[in-house]
Amino acid sequence: MDAKTLYPDFDDLPKVEGQPQGCAWGLFDKDGVKDIYGTLNFITPETVKAAAAEVQHGISVSLNWSLNAIKFPFGHRQAPVHTPFALPAEMGTKGLHGFDDSLTFNTQYSSQWDSLCHVTHSHSGETYNGFVPTVEKLSSTTSTKKENEKEGLLPTIDRWHTRGGLVARGVLIDWKRYAEEVINSKGETGPKWHPLDGYKITFDDLEAAAKHFGVEFKVGDVLLVRTGMTSVMENPTPEDFGKMADSKLAGVEGSERTARWVWNKRFAAVAGDSAAFEAIEYSKETGCDLVLHRYFLTMFGMSIGELWDLDALGEACKKTGKYSFLLTSAPLNHPGLVASPPNATAVL
Repeated sequence: MDAKTLYPDFDDLPKVEGQPQGCAWGLFDKDGVKDIYGTLNFITPETVKAAAAEVQHGISVSLNWSLNAIKFPFGHRQAPVHTPFALPAEMGTKGLHGFDDSLTFNTQYSSQWDSLCHVTHSHSGETYNGFVPTVEKLSSTTSTKKENEKEGLLPTIDRWHTRGGLVARGVLIDWKRYAEEVINSKGETGPKWHPLDGYKITFDDLEAAAKHFGVEFKVGDVLLVRTGMTSVMENPTPEDFGKMADSKLAGVEGSERTARWVWNKRFAAVAGDSAAFEAIEYSKETGCDLVLHRYFLTMFGMSIGELWDLDALGEACKKTGKYSFLLTSAPLNHPGLVASPPNATAVL
């Protein structure tokens, strides 16, 4: 029995007190131990073996944007500081000299995974499965399974290493290419596609693009959506800076209907090349409502990838005509990480 039949659809998920419909807390718990993996549970040995069969062309593509790709201040997040230094002579071997270096950065400055501790319910401080992160807990220097059973420690991103990182089938919806080459060619969208215009990509849009690219969604897939945002952020034009002032980002529509579709597809995770997987329209008066962050991170236990470099993958998929692939990701392995560079690779 696969995850499609083993676990209920969105509207049939058991009601969790104090949470809206669609909360998966407790669904993956085993032997009295609270689950810390969320929708990674949709990845099984069978889905991994099937994912390996996606490798047909021997093409590997890094999905990791440079840590210092953004060349202008980016909110509160610290830009990388790289410090190389020569090793003291007394540490060397005769005839050899060497170097070390240190690197400090905010784990969400560039390509990243949001862990299930990234956001909480403002009224309760709870995140996925009722865990309550605090700075003190996140500062823990250990993250063993034994301690999780005893103390109920947090579902941080480093926990992925206890299940071998992420190995899954990935699927790319190259929305930028679809919008420019398919929709615009029919004259249906008016202005040329731009990732800073705030377009909300509906699940109907995603289904239409998937059909165009020959993508069949399967249980345990990781859904990747390309908008072209990283290229804009790396080399912004005056027009781009003008659009940035409007505080809009294109992305997947943030709504309950989108959340329902994503859960019912049994995706293991989602990722995109924008600063948020979902569309954003920010104002100083109302802020922005990150609907999918609430559903995915806090209720489903589904990690969100942001600012992934998907341009080369889009080109490889176009060249091969194949928009599904083996996807691997090994986040940093340090206790208590709220986020991490994905260290992700697609193999076609």
